[in-house]
Amino acid sequence: MISKKMEKALNQQIALEGYASFLYLSMATWCGNEGLDGCEKFMKRQSEEENMHMLKIFEYMSEVDATALTPAIAQVPHQFDSPQKMFDMVYKHEQKVTKSIHSLLKIAKAESDYTTENFLQWYIAEQREEENLMRSILDKIKLIGKSPMALYYIDKEVDAVNTAEEKAEEEAELN
Repeated sequence: MISKKMEKALNQQIALEGYASFLYLSMATWCGNEGLDGCEKFMKRQSEEENMHMLKIFEYMSEVDATALTPAIAQVPHQFDSPQKMFDMVYKHEQKVTKSIHSLLKIAKAESDYTTENFLQWYIAEQREEENLMRSILDKIKLIGKSPMALYYIDKEVDAVNTAEEKAEEEAELN
């Protein structure tokens, strides 16, 4: 059993993860409409991953006899100025999620809730990976610059990152 304070905080995290899933799905749609197939595929995968993060919290809360609430998700943006601005938004959102996970961990530590503290360790590692991934994409976008062919190369680079991530996930599942 977890405290009501932790239950409320985990439900807020569920909402944050749900928002991220919808935001990334919206970004995937925008990328598809812009002809950025590699970015579209990448953002769809990110959306699915955020949904999985949300579901993990639902499952955990059930295991500890807490009530997980299905959140109302605020309307996400549907238009983006450029891939760079879109990925800047993703990076900032991932930083917000990291900060939220750290807040959950502080509550767990303060309440000597070792079970939740242990559960959150996976999210700590995941967020480090997510922030690093988004930073690396932004670095590639900055290197590519703003030439007339930039969108093409950005899309190809993001598709390559996506393919590498998919391959790493497949290998992890086999091990």
